[in-house]
Amino acid sequence: MNFTFLLQTSLFKGCTLSDLQAMLACLSATEKTYIKGETILPMGYSTEVMGIMEDGSAILETIDFWGHKNILNSIESGMVFAETYACLAEEKLMVNVIANSNCTVLFLNLSKLSRLCSNNCSFHNRLISNLLEITARKNLYLTRKIFHTNGKTIREKLLSYFSFQAQKEGCVKFEIPFDRQQLADYLGVDRSAMSAQLSLMQKEGLISFKKNQFILLVKK
Repeated sequence: MNFTFLLQTSLFKGCTLSDLQAMLACLSATEKTYIKGETILPMGYSTEVMGIMEDGSAILETIDFWGHKNILNSIESGMVFAETYACLAEEKLMVNVIANSNCTVLFLNLSKLSRLCSNNCSFHNRLISNLLEITARKNLYLTRKIFHTNGKTIREKLLSYFSFQAQKEGCVKFEIPFDRQQLADYLGVDRSAMSAQLSLMQKEGLISFKKNQFILLVKK
């Protein structure tokens, strides 16, 4: 395990190396590797573990009864996932966690956080505080997603998403974590129609793009 990397994540913010090592032991930390396309956690199952993406990336997706897919988020290096389900172990996952590249995940068993730990670990409060902040940020992210998908047209949804990405990066040039199909699934639109709209927006001088790299342009 890369202790230096873990100490830089939001989950272990403010922790010392000795605290981190004690936490990993207390929470039964285990590492697993996955290949691109492999299911990390499946819909319909419950879990007592949350994951930290150590290397690589994954996506959160839902699939309805008819097979329609909707991407909720991408999980990049250092991000956590499934913490809500790990705290509510009786709840079944409403999402699939799918490896978007070859990746390594560190799993932590959170069952001890919801009850008095026999080891009387002093760092539990720090971990709970960090988890609360992470959950709040995820709620904010989902609110932003609602803004992006509320547009009446594909163009409005794309412009909302691109505008936010540029603001987040502080630059008109940015890279998104999705390929074309994933972006269409994230925005809840047809891929072919979205691709046609992207080409039209580029022709009109609104954007320039190559694969998942975009530049926002100001029409003269």
